[in-house]
Amino acid sequence: MKILIVEDEASLQELMSKTLKKEGYVVETASDHDSAIDKLAVYSYDCVLLDIMLPGGSGFDILEYVRRLSKRTNVIIISAKDSIDDKVRGLELGADDYLAKPFHLAELVARMRSVSRRSHNDGEFAYRLGNVSLEPDSNRLRVDGKDVPLLKKEFDILAYLMQRPGHLVDKTVLAEAVWGDHVDQADNFQFVYAQMKNLRRKLEEAGADIGIKSVYGFGYKLTEGKE
Repeated sequence: MKILIVEDEASLQELMSKTLKKEGYVVETASDHDSAIDKLAVYSYDCVLLDIMLPGGSGFDILEYVRRLSKRTNVIIISAKDSIDDKVRGLELGADDYLAKPFHLAELVARMRSVSRRSHNDGEFAYRLGNVSLEPDSNRLRVDGKDVPLLKKEFDILAYLMQRPGHLVDKTVLAEAVWGDHVDQADNFQFVYAQMKNLRRKLEEAGADIGIKSVYGFGYKLTEGKE
């Protein structure tokens, strides 16, 4: 899961970033209104942690921009402004949750997981397709009820695809979601191909009735039925 933290308080931004990275998330940051807009215009994120009071503009404007993009992006407002009016406005503009400062980082992680389950999987704790079940909270893959061990990046790739079954996923978008924005500097996508090869092999050996289809010149599609 790829996260964008939009927070101008450097110490809090760093603490949130370190905590979420330890939880296994890919984390990017922005410290003001304009840099947040620049990142959102170019990259896709699963969740945005959004402060309201920012240098250069309001977090509410960023929230409206996210919703105009029509991307499947969760937004959790994190703000020192704990007023009813701000909560109502944020939720009416399309925020998925509102967390007032100061907050415990454990609560932030729990709320992120909660909104992800609600938006992507009808409130369930696992993504399911065919005989495959993927549990983000425990990093567990099961095929026909049996555990299948995956490396961290293999799990992240499968989680991203299982949230978008049947959809074409650009290999660049997939790489950015799993590895972060620094993939812009990569000369090729051999690291993606290697992880994908291993993931396909493990799914096939486990008897999974889903397949990851390569779409030449574009990327990948997760389908029911083996490739």
